[in-house]
Amino acid sequence: QVQLVESGGGLVEPGGSLRLACAASGTIDDIYLMGWYRRTPGKQREAVARISNSGRTMYQDALKGRFIISQDKVKNMVYLQMNGLQPEDTAVYYCSVQQSGLQYWGQGTQVTVSS
Repeated sequence: QVQLVESGGGLVEPGGSLRLACAASGTIDDIYLMGWYRRTPGKQREAVARISNSGRTMYQDALKGRFIISQDKVKNMVYLQMNGLQPEDTAVYYCSVQQSGLQYWGQGTQVTVSS
């Protein structure tokens, strides 16, 4: 089992930035993909950004250039730097990892972009 804890969410004004962090713990032996997803009310959860064990990054096309994913494999951490935030970025952001054919999820952290 892998446990994930997100942090860094909150309220930010339009144009502002936030950095989300996710700590993975538990039985970690071969994580091959870490990522961030988000869900807004009335919509399905969508992939925001993912990073493979080799460091290959994948972004939702609409977010390229504003969001940056990174990882610290020694600390089993994944980060999401979010810049130029807009009200439409308001969502619950979830951390996820894939290991041994299973996908694990965190509880989510709320990001609200509002003036």
